[in-house]
Amino acid sequence: MPIFIYNSLSRKKEEFKSLEPQKIKMYVCGPTVYDQPHIGHARSAYIFDAIRRYLIYKGYKVTFVRNVTDVDDKIIDKARQEYPGEDLNSAVQKTAKKYLDAYHEDMRQLGILDPDVEPKATEYIPQMQKFIEELIKRGVAYTAGGDVYFDIKKAKDYGKLSHQAIEKMESGARIAPGEKKKDPLDFALWKSAKVNEPSWDSPWEKGRPGWHIECSVMSSDILGDEFDIHGGGLDLIFPHHENEIAQSEGAGKKFARYWLHHGLLTINGQKMSKSLGNFITVKGFMGKHKYPDLLKLLFLSTHYLHPVDYTDDKIEEAKKALERFEILFKKIMEAKIDKKKNRAVNVDFVEKGKNEFIEAMNDDFNTPRALGCLFKLVTDTHKFIESGKEDNEYADKVEQAGQTIINLSREVFGLSLLDEVAANDSLEVIQLLSAYEEARKIKDYVKADAIREKLKQLGMIVEIAKDGRVTSRKSL
Repeated sequence: MPIFIYNSLSRKKEEFKSLEPQKIKMYVCGPTVYDQPHIGHARSAYIFDAIRRYLIYKGYKVTFVRNVTDVDDKIIDKARQEYPGEDLNSAVQKTAKKYLDAYHEDMRQLGILDPDVEPKATEYIPQMQKFIEELIKRGVAYTAGGDVYFDIKKAKDYGKLSHQAIEKMESGARIAPGEKKKDPLDFALWKSAKVNEPSWDSPWEKGRPGWHIECSVMSSDILGDEFDIHGGGLDLIFPHHENEIAQSEGAGKKFARYWLHHGLLTINGQKMSKSLGNFITVKGFMGKHKYPDLLKLLFLSTHYLHPVDYTDDKIEEAKKALERFEILFKKIMEAKIDKKKNRAVNVDFVEKGKNEFIEAMNDDFNTPRALGCLFKLVTDTHKFIESGKEDNEYADKVEQAGQTIINLSREVFGLSLLDEVAANDSLEVIQLLSAYEEARKIKDYVKADAIREKLKQLGMIVEIAKDGRVTSRKSL
């Protein structure tokens, strides 16, 4: 089955065809490292992680590149705040490293895969200068004092990604004090150095690169002049991605073929902001909720194209969804399925559920629909466990159903469902449950209550099924 992707460039779904058979080159705009990563950063990273995982699941060899902006006005300002009186060059390096380390730590705690290549802006200064020289040579960029600007009037089809007329863009644009550009829409490729700020020698004046040039240079250097997918947030379409296209095509490169942009995250319907007191860092979320799957389930429940609104109620819904998986896996373990048996059996409802999941993901990575297919598979497996005991292949079919759910949820969505269940099924918990059940049988409710309290201290909730079976699940 082919994959269809909504391409921001054409504003329609297109059948995805990679440049090379079963190989995909993918570039995603990464963090500017000047603060603790928040859950908006997590959504962006997770969306493209799930897309990447699915493409790998489909058999593609994916080269995934995510850049890091490690020199920037915001980083410089933060360095001044955090290291007052220190040499600014050193302070900027320390600030960038501190927050890049924090980003790495948080993304790994969420179970998001590392990129295959993670280029930093400061590592690509010579390549950026060479790229800028080529743009000047081609007549699409010009020097102004020690600065270099891209001449927007020389860009072919400028506005084709954001679908804006250049006249409309110009009507709202202004030249800021101190800028030497000819046109308000012209953008900086190289900025001459301010006093004491980080800077590099150049053919023009000592300075540093503009923001937009980074991605054009790094993507073409690592992936080639034309690659398959470029991703980022909707807020990057203009001017960042529009300018990337202009300067890359201005240098004679074909650039990206499919553009994927995700909607942004709000908190209770409001933009996340420290001034509003609704700024949620990844560490803050994990400190309160512990389980990254809760955040992932929230993200999966909304199509990547659309904005997602974070609320406490939605996290509670995610907890209930996670519990549905946990209850099923406990049932599978309680059925004492022989894990060594792994015969290939034909289970109609499992194959149907898996195909529906794949069909949903092939339709522009429709995670809400795919998640619904996964939950339907959970429901159908529950029904089979309760009603299919007379089936000659019962054990193998239950095993296959559970394994299919695990494979899809882990390989594609990066969920750690079985890890949690396995952690909950420790020897101590099993022994306590057995003692609890025995105490109930002899009606020693004082002892039973004490054991229940001990389990609660271990983070476990005791549940009694309709047929009297005693089970437990992790308290979320």
